This record gives sequence, structure tokens and C-alpha cells, in this order.
Amino acid sequence: MSPLESNRPLSGMDALLARTPFFYGWAVVAIVFITMGIGVNVRTSFSLLFPAILNEYGWDRATTAATFSIGFAIGAMLAPVVGKLLEFVAPRYLLSISAILVSLGFILSTYATQPWHFYLTLGVLMVGTGIVLTYVGQSMFLPNWFQRRRGLAVGVAFSGVGIGSIILMPLIQETISAEGWRDACWLMAGLLLVIVLPMNFFLQRKEPADIGLYPDGDAAPDKEMTRGQQTAADPVVDVEWVNTDWTLRKAVKTATFWWLALACSTALYVWYAVQVHQTKYLIEIGFSELEAASALGLVGFAGVIGQIYLGNLSDRIGREWVWSLSTAGFLLSCVLLLVMEHVPSATMMYAMVILQGGLGYGIATVFGSMPADLFQGRGYGIIFGTLGTLALVGGAVGPWLTGYFYDEGGNYHLAFYVVIAMSVLSILSVWLAAPRKRRLVAGQARKRAMRAMLK
Repeated sequence: MSPLESNRPLSGMDALLARTPFFYGWAVVAIVFITMGIGVNVRTSFSLLFPAILNEYGWDRATTAATFSIGFAIGAMLAPVVGKLLEFVAPRYLLSISAILVSLGFILSTYATQPWHFYLTLGVLMVGTGIVLTYVGQSMFLPNWFQRRRGLAVGVAFSGVGIGSIILMPLIQETISAEGWRDACWLMAGLLLVIVLPMNFFLQRKEPADIGLYPDGDAAPDKEMTRGQQTAADPVVDVEWVNTDWTLRKAVKTATFWWLALACSTALYVWYAVQVHQTKYLIEIGFSELEAASALGLVGFAGVIGQIYLGNLSDRIGREWVWSLSTAGFLLSCVLLLVMEHVPSATMMYAMVILQGGLGYGIATVFGSMPADLFQGRGYGIIFGTLGTLALVGGAVGPWLTGYFYDEGGNYHLAFYVVIAMSVLSILSVWLAAPRKRRLVAGQARKRAMRAMLK
């Protein structure tokens, strides 16, 4: 909805936010940056809690890793619900509730003594309801603020995960080593309640129209072009597609929706299969606990530059190319993990970090931009939420199946081979989804316009 379509007067706070000396969309990016720097990393910290919980209780890996998988399954079911709720409820309220529930999950987990206790606390509450704080929840409203620079804005916002990881992961691991995993859980709960909760409750907004602005900070919206008015500079390729008033029912009837869902699901399988088990794997092949935790943090730090650069690059060359490059980063990092079993050198580990973070994390940026390119409109929230559900199926299955393969075979060989195959499938699927055949990114549209001028 544009400001012109809304007769709602601005509140005192909204009017104040609209008068900032810069486009408030960049403030939204900053809030998402900090929220994800904490929110995503406290969820990823399960990889650090995992060895400590295993050592204390002696359960098998599949049983323990199922905590994360159950949480992902709950998150998958909640994603379309959150998307639908965003049609009626401001994201700042949903983000605040999520921060409270995730904190509660951490606190209650310190009293857990049985696997099902962890399934409810670190699984349902921490991982499950924490979906709102992460890539899926933020992607439901952040793209509203930008059109021409959507990839860059999402890349900058999501790079907060990397900054957060380089700070939080060693801190959490040191807390686990010195004080125990329970103190680490209290620490993470405190960060959410003191920083994430008040910042989002008071300052976050859903879209520019909420404070009387337009996307990208434009003085007025771009005029809609009719079929006869189209120019070479217009990013629209498929006019009928772009002019469709997309609903979930219409979207699921398209092959594009399902190819995109498969690309996202296989990518999240790869992402979380590697990340949940990476720390324990590195410790087993000879690295210290601090080195393994630092590696997880460095992956996110490498992702800072990667996400910003690749987000901007996706605005220039297209989402498919950047998705392929990023997924290839995870594929190659998995190959190096296999090689490190025989050559556990620091050089190999840092190369794996650069590939996984510097390239692989670009998946998140495109994941936050590409569905909006294809299905933007009034029904986007529930469409993205449903895509998120299907994607999170991969994220839920990956950690559990990887643990199962280890328990059955005594090593991660088969698990890593499956990760490689999933990476290839994800790359093929995104090209079949083909967002470039519906709407060009800004850089592609400019190139088309230049070619038309030279003819």
C-alpha cells in the first residue's frame, strides 16, 4: 500500500521517524542487522551447545540433533502463519513476542534433564518461535522498503549475522568452557531481552507507507507502465505475470513456485547439515574446541563481505548467478571438510571458512530478495511464509539425517556426499525457477536498455 492509498494519520513516533535526515529504510536495515546479529547466532549456537549436552547426558547424536530438527519443523509450520499475521499485525509486535519466547526457551533449557525437555525448550521455543528473528521472518517485510537496491539492502541487513558471529561465537564457547552451557543460555537470553526486544518494539516498521514514505526513498512511486508503454529500461519481462494479483492459491499452481521451493529447501538442507555438525566434526579430526568454535564464527564473519558484495552483485547480474555461486561455495567447503579428515591443516580450515561464509552466505541474500521479485503484492507474506515452510523442511531434515548417517556409518562420509548432491540440485532448481524470465534486476534492465539504444 502506498502513502496515497492510506488515510491513516501518522502517530507522533511515526511522524518523527519519517523526518529522519536519511531514508528510514536504512534504519530498518540497521535494526534487522542488529536483530539478526543476535537472533540468528543464538539459534546457531546450538552447534556449540551440542557437544556439551552430548558429553553431559551421553545420548546418541541423532537423538540430540533432533532438538534442532524439531525446532525447524515447528518453525516451518509457523512460517505461513507469521506471513498471514503480518497482513494484520505489525512486525514489531511479532518480533518482540519472538524475542521473549526464545529467551524463555534458553532459560527453561537450563532445567532440562530428558531429551523431550530439550525438544520443547531449545527446539520448539528457541529454534521454532525464533523463526521470526531470522532470515525467514525478516524477509517477509524488509524487501518492502526497497526495489532498485533490494539485493544490496538485504545483503547489508543480513550481514549482521557475520558480525554477530565473530563476536558471539567465541564468547559463547568461552562461557561454555569456563562456566558451563547453562550460563551460556542465560547470557543469550539476556542479550535478547535487553537489546533485541526494546529496539524492535519501538523502532521497527513494516513498510514505507507506515510512515508516509515510498520505497527507496523516492519522492513519488514509479508510474505503472501499460503493455504499450513498456520500454527497454523497464525491468518487466513477463507483463502478465507482474500484473497478476498474486495469492497463495495462484502461486502454488505455477511451476516457478515449486522450482523455487526446491531450490530453497535443498539449500537449507546443505546449510544446516553442515553448520550443526561442523563444530563436533572439527573437534573429532584434531582441532581444539576454541578453534572449532572460532571457525564457526569466522564463517559468519566471512559472510559479512560476501553478503554485501553478492547482494549488490545480484542487483546487477541476476539472482540465479549469485545463487549458483553461493551454493557452489557450500559444495566446495564440504569437499574440503572431507579432505581435512586426512589433512587437518589450519590452511584447509580457513579455505573452508572463506568458501562457506564468503560465498555460501550469499544464499541468504538471494533468498530474501528473489521471492519478492517474483510474487510481490498483497499476498506476498503468506506466499513467502509457505515458501519458507517448504525451505525449512530441508533445514529440519539436514541436521537429523546427517546425525543418522553418522550413527549408522561411524563417520560423516555419506552425509557429506548427500550435501554435495543437494547443492547441485539446488543450483539446477533455481535456473528452472528462472526469475529473470519474469522481472529483470536493475542491472539487467540497464543492460537491455543499452543494447536497445545501440541497435
